[in-house]
Amino acid sequence: MSSSDSTFKRFIEVGRVVLLKSGPFSGKIAVIAEIIDHNRAIIDGPTTGVTRQSYPYKHLTLTPLTLAKLPRAAGSGVIKKHLEKEATIEKWDKSSWAQRRAATEARRNLNDFGRFGVMLAKKARRDVVRKTVFKAKKST
Repeated sequence: MSSSDSTFKRFIEVGRVVLLKSGPFSGKIAVIAEIIDHNRAIIDGPTTGVTRQSYPYKHLTLTPLTLAKLPRAAGSGVIKKHLEKEATIEKWDKSSWAQRRAATEARRNLNDFGRFGVMLAKKARRDVVRKTVFKAKKST
């Protein structure tokens, strides 16, 4: 069975960009630099502030992004050059996944006045939709 026949599209591999789920770097992205064993990998995020360290797979989320032709056990400098050359951080920031995470975080950090503004905006939007639907039904 070839890899194109597989239902899985994301694999743990050197060069895979991962999202960290827990720890002090939670929510940041890094790159798998080397695979240690079936439980851990060495990750590095020279442009995102993630230090080079061993990290368990269960605390990583695989993203669809990879660094092509990254050598095994590449140092931080090599990883940084590949990230900048392929504009991987920019691709991540433009992805709907990252934008949704940023919006959720912004929503969490709202104060009471901010939540009130969101409520008013939702009410205004709902009113516009309701009036448009009513006009559409009336004209048919």
